[in-house]
Amino acid sequence: MIRPINTAQQTLRIKATAATKADKNVVIDLLDTLKFHQDHCVGMAANMIGVNKSIIVCQLGAFPVAMINPKIISKRQPYQTTEGCLSLPGERSTTRYQSIAVEYIDQNFEPQKREFSDFFAQIIQHEVDHCNGILI
Repeated sequence: MIRPINTAQQTLRIKATAATKADKNVVIDLLDTLKFHQDHCVGMAANMIGVNKSIIVCQLGAFPVAMINPKIISKRQPYQTTEGCLSLPGERSTTRYQSIAVEYIDQNFEPQKREFSDFFAQIIQHEVDHCNGILI
C-alpha cells in the first residue's frame, strides 16, 4: 500500500526500534511507496511513512532492496556532498563515506552482509541515518 510521506521532524528524529517478522507488511508498504515516488526518490526508511521501525528500502540499480535492522559495520573514505530528502525541503550538506559494509536481514528474513560503494553507499547511509533519528 502506498503510504503518505511523514514530514514531522519531531517524529523523524526518534531512533527506530528493531523490526521483526511481524513488520513484514511495513516492508511491502515501503517498497510500494518507493515505487510510487521512483521518479524523484531512491530510498526510504520506515519512519518516512510514519512507522518507527528499523527498515529501509533502496533502489540499487534496477531492483529495490529491503534491509531490515541495517547496521553499517565499516566505512572508508569520507567526502562532503549535498543531499535532498523526500521528508524535508531543499538540500543540505553532509559527510558520507565512499565505501561501507552493512549487516542486515533481507526481505526473506535471512541475515546478509554486503559491501557497497559510491552512490549506492550514499543512499544506504542516508536511510540508516533515518533509522537512527538523524536528519541531514
